[in-house]
Amino acid sequence: MEKTKVTIVGAGAVGSATAFALAGSGLAREIVLQDLAIERATAEALDIEHGSLFYPAVDIKASSDPASAKGSDAIVITAGARQKPGQSRIDLAGDTIKIMESVMPPLVEVAPNATFIIVANPVDVATYVCQKVSGLPEGQVFGSGTVLDSSRLRTLLATTTGVNPKNIHAYIAGEHGDSEIPLWSSATIGNIPLLDFREFDGCPPLTDDVRRSIHKEVVNAAYKVIEGKGVTNYAIALATLDILTAVLRDERRIMPISMLVGDVEGVSDVCMSLPSLIGRQGVICSLNVTLSRDEIVGLQASAKVLRETLAKFGY
Repeated sequence: MEKTKVTIVGAGAVGSATAFALAGSGLAREIVLQDLAIERATAEALDIEHGSLFYPAVDIKASSDPASAKGSDAIVITAGARQKPGQSRIDLAGDTIKIMESVMPPLVEVAPNATFIIVANPVDVATYVCQKVSGLPEGQVFGSGTVLDSSRLRTLLATTTGVNPKNIHAYIAGEHGDSEIPLWSSATIGNIPLLDFREFDGCPPLTDDVRRSIHKEVVNAAYKVIEGKGVTNYAIALATLDILTAVLRDERRIMPISMLVGDVEGVSDVCMSLPSLIGRQGVICSLNVTLSRDEIVGLQASAKVLRETLAKFGY
């Protein structure tokens, strides 16, 4: 069988959960869990390997050497500053930027053809820095963006309406953070525009107040988890696996990933999330989504937050 190789940089809570989810999926034949803290990486890899009887054949190993990424089809970067209770993702920018500047060049040197998926927070800032320091074509480097936020949105809409989340098509766009916005105007439930959806079976209508409440819950979801257990890792690991599946199987899926924006409604030279087509070579294209006036204003405000943050660090 074709030997698909994925390197995960960072053996912390998110990286190890991603490695575990990936091992169980059968998507990769070889997984490298890479971290300077080699003891931690080795222990995580060994723990996953001990369960090899229960999932498809996969070789998993630990390394602290960037050269171990050679031949990777995809590289996932989860290494970054850890978000603490009370911190926003943007608060992590300075430390994460230094890490991206350090890890990206040697990885590109040994695996110039890999698709790079950035998961470290603040993911939009980290993705921008990785894009700039890598010198790789746009689309070969992108961030996990608001894939998880959009899952949270669809889950909450499903709970509210009583409709399976797989039949709800709605995206969060902009920053993966406090300024993110839901694209209500293009959302649908089945083939019905979400804004036209009427209550049924005792479920409440999706009024402005209900939608605002759902949006607020999506924005605050990570804070609630971090307050309770110190880290978010399982859901983002599954979101990352979903992205990897779309890439490695060339599924040409539409996903709200973070990529360098060319010129969208006055927004440019910043990485942020918009629905985009994903396949074997990374981002194929960003979709031309119709936006309401409020959504355009929201995207512009989100871009301003990100651009101001990047400017503080010389980008």
